[in-house]
Amino acid sequence: MATDYDAPRKTDEDVSEDSIEELKTRRNDKNSGKVDEDEVEAAEAFELPGADLSHEELTVRVLPRQADEFTCGSCFLVKAASQRAESRKGIDYCVDCV
Repeated sequence: MATDYDAPRKTDEDVSEDSIEELKTRRNDKNSGKVDEDEVEAAEAFELPGADLSHEELTVRVLPRQADEFTCGSCFLVKAASQRAESRKGIDYCVDCV
């Protein structure tokens, strides 16, 4: 069991004052501090799979092809030029797909 040396120490007199009834009321007081959350308000924050997102708009900025990258002909991922393993019939392939 870990010991917190910074915590104030109780004397024998303090320990004897902690009766069972007092300890029970402290335990009940800890539960009374909990906040009741409105279930309806919490449920509105969650997005369900298959939800209608037709009113949402997605904005994507497409960058032009850079000189130091290529698109793999097998996995179709954009890779750095250093990942190019070989080129067959004008199609480049990355080191992961060869």
